[in-house]
Amino acid sequence: MRDLSRVFTVFYTASLLLFVVLFSQPTSADPIEFKLNDIDGAEHQLSDYRGKWVVVNFWATWCPPCLKEIPELVDFYDEHHQKNATVLGIAFEDIGTEQLREFVESYFISYPILRMSPKQQSPLGRITGLPTSFLISPSGDVVAKHVGILTVKMIEDFIDQHDDSEAVQAVQK
Repeated sequence: MRDLSRVFTVFYTASLLLFVVLFSQPTSADPIEFKLNDIDGAEHQLSDYRGKWVVVNFWATWCPPCLKEIPELVDFYDEHHQKNATVLGIAFEDIGTEQLREFVESYFISYPILRMSPKQQSPLGRITGLPTSFLISPSGDVVAKHVGILTVKMIEDFIDQHDDSEAVQAVQK
């Protein structure tokens, strides 16, 4: 049992280190802006969320890792959207509005789902695979990119590690 605990600790530490290395690669130094409509036609601008951390998640209904990630993003959103962070899901596929709406309802997705035609370059950077998530700081800067499944713990750990530096930067501006 002790060996199993040690293996888990090593695995968790390695996973967290890999996450920090992969997810903390800055992709831009300037605040980014984009406008996209959600499945109800309402327009969302990235700047509407200034002051909060924003996880922008590119995904598709046909993508198994995306489907596995959805409950984590729902949990993160439900826990944080009234406080310090939010999630914007971007359906990165050509799919009918009603079909997408039914999918969102069947997966109990509570965060806004925006629509964008698939292409390699997004307003936030290159999309090389799905799911791809970008983390936007409260000041509107892209501070990280991650290709693959995210967990609540991964997102919270990253924000906790960078929240103090973000506050210092805001005071300096």
